[in-house]
Amino acid sequence: MTRVALITVVHGRHDHLARQREALARSYPRPDDHVIVVIDDPALEALLARDAAAASVAAPGPSTPRVVTMTAYDGGLPLAAARNRGADTALAAGADVLVFLDVDCLPAEELVGSYARTAMDPSTRGRLLCGPVAYLPPPPPAGYDLDALPAAKPHLARPAPPPGDVELGGDHDLFWSLSFAVTAETWRTIGGFHEGYVGYGGEDTDFAHMARAAGVELAWVGSARAFHQHHPVESPPVRHLDAILRNAALFHERWHRWPMRGWLDAFEAQGIITRTPEGTYRRA
Repeated sequence: MTRVALITVVHGRHDHLARQREALARSYPRPDDHVIVVIDDPALEALLARDAAAASVAAPGPSTPRVVTMTAYDGGLPLAAARNRGADTALAAGADVLVFLDVDCLPAEELVGSYARTAMDPSTRGRLLCGPVAYLPPPPPAGYDLDALPAAKPHLARPAPPPGDVELGGDHDLFWSLSFAVTAETWRTIGGFHEGYVGYGGEDTDFAHMARAAGVELAWVGSARAFHQHHPVESPPVRHLDAILRNAALFHERWHRWPMRGWLDAFEAQGIITRTPEGTYRRA
């Protein structure tokens, strides 16, 4: 029997996590484990502990997550390391399939099951699986109507096959870590996320490049739909400038090309950064 773990990294965004867990409770099937990696958030740790005590459930499962705690690094949130810690915890508990879902994403009822089936299907086993993600408007006062979510249209920048279909292959640059899945074996083949990435940006593109270098191709799973909860964004994300510059330099060192070019170009156009004679970026 296939054991499936869903992994979520959290810092703040308590309401987003509560809505995600509400949607996850409607999944068929539910994951065998929900691993929540909490970064520097004692209030959330306490809340999850109270919820687990109130549930009085003996075996870990979606209603009683496995909680992993981490501290932030000087350079920002260790998102890459946190995903690796979540995977390590899930694998130690016997997971066959790892599903990663960002805290601000709500899973469709069939997301977990469709990822698991596709991951174990001989025709798609060993691939890096991605599901369509739809961006939601701000929620009404009563919150999102989970029954209405399937009507949301997936993001147009990435493949979005219809439910029931799987599209093979594609550009690894289109991978994003909002929602994806791999078998335990494929995770080990790729090697996890490079933990040199700290703070915002770059670690998911690096992970996709590691997958390509390891011969792991993509598959886009139409039924593995997720719905991104609305929250304010900054474009370009100036408050993450230092992390983006640091992570972009690491990526360039590893892969000899620049990631996040849209943001870098926008920063340069605003005069916030400049190119050095050596072709690197620095604060202006």
